Amino acid sequence: MILAIESSCDDSSIAVVEIESKKLLFHKKISQELEHSVYGGVVPELASRLHAEALPKILNECKKFFPKLKAVAVTNAPGLSVTLQEGVMMAKALSIALDLPIIPVNHLTGHIYSVFIEKEEVKPMMVLLVSGGHTKIINFNGIDDICEIGTTLDDSFGESFDKCAKMLGLPYPGGPEIEKIAKKGKVCIDLPLPLKNSSKIEFSYSGLKNAVRLVIESNKYKKEDIAASFQAKAIEHLVFMAKRAIKKQRPKNFAIVGGASANQSLRKEFEKLSLVYNFKLFYPDMKYTSDNAAMIARAAVELYKNNKFSDYKDIKILPRTGFKEC
Repeated sequence: MILAIESSCDDSSIAVVEIESKKLLFHKKISQELEHSVYGGVVPELASRLHAEALPKILNECKKFFPKLKAVAVTNAPGLSVTLQEGVMMAKALSIALDLPIIPVNHLTGHIYSVFIEKEEVKPMMVLLVSGGHTKIINFNGIDDICEIGTTLDDSFGESFDKCAKMLGLPYPGGPEIEKIAKKGKVCIDLPLPLKNSSKIEFSYSGLKNAVRLVIESNKYKKEDIAASFQAKAIEHLVFMAKRAIKKQRPKNFAIVGGASANQSLRKEFEKLSLVYNFKLFYPDMKYTSDNAAMIARAAVELYKNNKFSDYKDIKILPRTGFKEC
């Protein structure tokens, strides 16, 4: 078995997976959303302290698995340095105490493998990663062959939802709040489509976010209509750029992963796209869309098979690392 730890941002999570069957034997997550909602966003130092409290409590429930562990996996990149440190310190302690190798796992790779929890991996696959910290289109050809087709120039898809929600006076996290009130509104505001004249595959949400700010300041529209119009344009931008990548490569498999992949309007638009371009569409179960240790454990199974181990003395925290460009 492999025990996996996730602490890249504001979710404390531990999972245990059986290597041969890929069966998830244990999974628990403690969210910090309530504590951070007071501040309208994640406070790194607070998140670190909360991980220090929550992770040992979850680990205490995993002691029965210790005799059968072959490795301990941990998210070491990317993320907040002070929160990554909490998980890595726990992994080091377990490595020393139980004489186990450590498997460092890239958090973004984990999101890709959220589609494969308790399943075999599917490859090759084009992946759209949309979360609070990232917006990327990725080529996935297996654990050792992942590259980035395009990424955001500024804000991420999820970040733009949080910031627009804050401007509208909605609670944190903003993504689900925007989606909720958008259902009551109409798409009736003419907002700009980012980078529509660019020939590259890349994303940008800072201009759209600023356009929303100006609309709010005009006091001409209802919150519901602003939310609906913003959400529609934000998704249209994703579809516009994804379509560009799909036309070039004609993938047979396409996945949407990350916290923002839970957005139902986003899923519906890509379901339409899958019918036009004849690809099979994948996304994680709703409970695995946000950060979790189950996806880290699933990625760790493949890394274990490929002998991708680290000694407790050598593992490094890489807060800003990503994928190589394709």
